[in-house]
Amino acid sequence: MIGPTGVVVALVVVTIVAAAVFFVRPSITGGITGKILAFVGLCILPGLCIVMGMSFHMQRSEQTKFCISCHSMEAYGKSLYVDDAKHIPAQHFQNLKDKLAGVKRIYLQYVSTPPNPITIAGGFKNAQCLHCHLGARAFEENPVHVSIMDSLTSNQMSCLSSGCHDTAHDVANLSHEKFWKPGT
Repeated sequence: MIGPTGVVVALVVVTIVAAAVFFVRPSITGGITGKILAFVGLCILPGLCIVMGMSFHMQRSEQTKFCISCHSMEAYGKSLYVDDAKHIPAQHFQNLKDKLAGVKRIYLQYVSTPPNPITIAGGFKNAQCLHCHLGARAFEENPVHVSIMDSLTSNQMSCLSSGCHDTAHDVANLSHEKFWKPGT
């Protein structure tokens, strides 16, 4: 059975062959059948190539191994597997995979230059944590959170720099970490 990559490659080859035939022998397009074939070969097939190629690459981009295949993301990807419940990136990745946030990173990798070190655009805002954690009983009933809730919601105190949750993608110290293996 041919996979999605094979289908896309086959469509691209058929499209190139059709374009070459119409380029070498434009007289083929003289009749109605030739015009229909030219329309299919020069419009429909390239459109299918684009749609199927995008679909294939979107599915591929939803996998962590795609994101960490870029050299600039390698250490950040590795930090997702740190076996420490207090390590925020690993904790969130191992429980909730956020796939769409990487689209901008893909753009930067292929169209521009990724920043070094990689940072969150506009800085870190507590709203990124509170979006999920507000409303969670364990978060809202935690005495520490209750006592500083106003400072957290107003962004006067950072969830990351307050000394509570300060381990975020500690890529400089990965060589000293124990790593989690999915499925274990």
